Amino acid sequence: MKTVRITTAAAVVRFLQAQYVRRDGVEHRLINGICGIFGHGNVAGLGQALEEHGGKMLPYFQPKNEQAMVHSAIAYAKTKRRLGTLACTTSVGPGATNMVTGAATATINRLPVLLLPGDIFANRRPGPVLQQLEYPGSQDVSVNDCFKPVSRYWDRINRPEQILTALPEAMRVLADPAETGAVTIALPEDVQSEAFDCPVNFFAKRVYDVPRALPPIAALTAAAAILRTAKRPLLVAGGGVHYSGACAALNKFAEITGIPVAVTQAGKGALLESHALGLGAIGVTGTLAANRIATIADVVVVVGTRLADFTTASKSQFQDPKARFISINVHAADVAKHGAFPLLGDARATLAVFGQALRGWRVPAAHSRAIARARTAWEKPWRAMTSPGKPSPDSRLYQSEVIRVLNEFCDEASTVVHAAGGIPGDIHKLWRGHSPTDYHSEYGYSCMGYEIAGAFGVKLADPEREVYAFLGDGSYLMLNHEIVTAVQEGLKITVVLSDNTAYGCIHNLQKACGGRSFGNEFRHRSGTSGRLDGAPLTVDYAANARSLGATVFTATDAVSLKQALTAARAERNTCLIYVPVTPHSVMQGFSWWDVPPAALSGVPSVRAARRTYEKAVKKQRFYY
Repeated sequence: MKTVRITTAAAVVRFLQAQYVRRDGVEHRLINGICGIFGHGNVAGLGQALEEHGGKMLPYFQPKNEQAMVHSAIAYAKTKRRLGTLACTTSVGPGATNMVTGAATATINRLPVLLLPGDIFANRRPGPVLQQLEYPGSQDVSVNDCFKPVSRYWDRINRPEQILTALPEAMRVLADPAETGAVTIALPEDVQSEAFDCPVNFFAKRVYDVPRALPPIAALTAAAAILRTAKRPLLVAGGGVHYSGACAALNKFAEITGIPVAVTQAGKGALLESHALGLGAIGVTGTLAANRIATIADVVVVVGTRLADFTTASKSQFQDPKARFISINVHAADVAKHGAFPLLGDARATLAVFGQALRGWRVPAAHSRAIARARTAWEKPWRAMTSPGKPSPDSRLYQSEVIRVLNEFCDEASTVVHAAGGIPGDIHKLWRGHSPTDYHSEYGYSCMGYEIAGAFGVKLADPEREVYAFLGDGSYLMLNHEIVTAVQEGLKITVVLSDNTAYGCIHNLQKACGGRSFGNEFRHRSGTSGRLDGAPLTVDYAANARSLGATVFTATDAVSLKQALTAARAERNTCLIYVPVTPHSVMQGFSWWDVPPAALSGVPSVRAARRTYEKAVKKQRFYY
């Protein structure tokens, strides 16, 4: 066997350069670059190897926060439809644990990302090394063990030869659409720099095929028989539609059957709202049209979705007591949720053959009329929310107005990235897509701080797109550092900052649960009450963004917002548009979410909210 003398870190770098995935006969590079912040745990190992061996095959990107760089990698993978991702490296200690939140975000969203944290010495000679956690029950535990529950694959390389089996398995998991998520390979500081005789064929090109699996014919026939009995069917499209590249197949399936389509956060854009069968968002943040049809649906076809609580309105959305579910998914656990009849397979391929099995069948005419009525009924509340008519109590823009202006301004070549706070709920309900790729939501983990880093990841994956990070002041305060990275790389993004001087979404939820305002507004501490209920804080976000290198605009009304968006589009530099918005809302809800108010309280409004909650819980349904 021919070998080459090489360090472990250099072997990792050379191996990653030769990894590919292939779908439909087209090859895609699996690891497209590496983000990293260096410390003593990786600078002389993986850092040195990247400098010497990385080059254009594995370019290096310099983020400013470890959590943020994982978010960028996740957004990159999402934009690439899981056919490519980035690796992330950190030092031992806090650099590593800063990535844990990002790892959870990736795994929950079923998106591939490779994490390479430095680790304590395998030889233990200098122990306890700087930043080492001394665990009393074992000498073989480090902070990197925290990654185990949030990773789809986890390993620690205690000898150089172990990468020969660990790395191929890690790549297999990253490339598998059913198993994918965060993959963590912990690299002890000493092992990174050790040399060993590595087989030369370890660096040969490897291609991992992504098959388009199909369910058995008998299962398709049985599912078609169930659907043929339906009087009021509905299809719910999730992120799996996008990852499979199944939007065209879904449109065709809807048109030949007449089944209307509602979309989850990740599925937004799978069928546009302009389509006669497009009902828009479903569930807690759903439209009147989608939720009205969902309430009466007797057969629900779900494609590529985890059926999380926002989609099912905490299992209260589908009220027909005899409702049946048919699920198309590559993930064995997801395909069985809600007692669904399972069609385990690729979304695009399965929709095509499922449509053939239903040839000659269409929804009843009465259901088609109900769909049209629901779409028409949705127009009035949509206009009331997006164009309120009367100014807000403080004369600031409503957040829903900001969404309308941004929606009108964007086009097929734009992508709006959002993740947390009130924005995802509002935009999911109100956004009317221009293309399947103009809406990018991280709502599996709803991780505050994802937005700017995510926008950078989208831009890195598709530099020709006009990318907008849409976020609130709370998220901005958590993670704004990647503005610097975008400026550094010359990859222009536009940050639209909606400032309501609060964690506004949770403040509204707090009040909806009967609570009094506490701990969610950004206020000074009062000398009278001793609480944070004094005067509102004043934060100069524009000055902050300018100091990070961004070109800054301010908008105070719809006209100036459109002007700012126009000016930002003409800029080559990363921009921030600061928009002060009212904390008041004109948003309407068409569903319910299970957030229990206190069962015992001396506050009358909490007791009233609890009574309302106990009635709502009775609407939950379990289809098993």
